[in-house]
Amino acid sequence: MAELLHEDARRATLPALGETGWGPVEGRDAIRKVWKFKSFVEAWGFMSAAALVAEKLNHHPEWTNVYNVVDVTLTTHDCNGLSALDVKLAQRMDKLSGSAEVQRDHTQPIECLCQIHARGH
Repeated sequence: MAELLHEDARRATLPALGETGWGPVEGRDAIRKVWKFKSFVEAWGFMSAAALVAEKLNHHPEWTNVYNVVDVTLTTHDCNGLSALDVKLAQRMDKLSGSAEVQRDHTQPIECLCQIHARGH
């Protein structure tokens, strides 16, 4: 069973993850990041690669995908909060995401390309 991330480890790892766009989830001991890729295929490719990493770690994200947007929340359910597994998976996902845009403000609505295109017509 995974253990909660200790305060020293949180201070050492969470600020660097925050710089890449990971942020706290209100009301939960979890982190979240939203990527906007150039296309659905690019988003799906990222998710496929991330799924293989997650399976190897035996640690699976909570995520959604709408067209080019991938919205990920990481927490470790068996310890009910952040663990070293979340940090490791977040770092690996960051490496896999390439040049995708990151939506840092999680209070704003998330728009996928299809919504943006629909507004333009």
